[in-house]
Amino acid sequence: MSLLFGYAIIFLSRVLDVTLSTIRTLMVVQGRRVQAALIGFFEVGIYVTALSSVVSSLDDPLKLLAYCLGFATGNFVGITIENKIALGNLSAQIILKTSENHELVSALRDNGFGVTIIQGEGINGPKEVLNVALNRRDLNNLKKLVYEYEDNAFITVNNINPISGGYFATIKK
Repeated sequence: MSLLFGYAIIFLSRVLDVTLSTIRTLMVVQGRRVQAALIGFFEVGIYVTALSSVVSSLDDPLKLLAYCLGFATGNFVGITIENKIALGNLSAQIILKTSENHELVSALRDNGFGVTIIQGEGINGPKEVLNVALNRRDLNNLKKLVYEYEDNAFITVNNINPISGGYFATIKK
């Protein structure tokens, strides 16, 4: 029984430290230094503890297996949590087939999105390009709204770190 408990502790420790690593990496990329440092403190403590348990017993392949499974599971859990908390800002560029999209633009603005319209030229003539800066957690709402009006819209999204100005509204769900 205590042997199984040991494997479970290694597995769960690894899940926790890799999950923390994923979230810490997000904090680093977004410039959240204090949060990244705090998470990193706990992450490395858990990591060293789990690793020492495996390295001190290399004759037990099940400990290594628990360690490896914990790593894989931690990646999955970390990415899942990161997608749920959806921190950060995005810039979406929406390229529409036609240049008459007043209803879509009005709907986006009515739903709290700031929209800048740029005139573009595509292979088949003029097109409107909509630039929208948004909170990452609002991306699904943006896509749903755009596809209601233009199911063939081409949407690209990039992570951004706004410097100043602009319009960011939290969309109410």
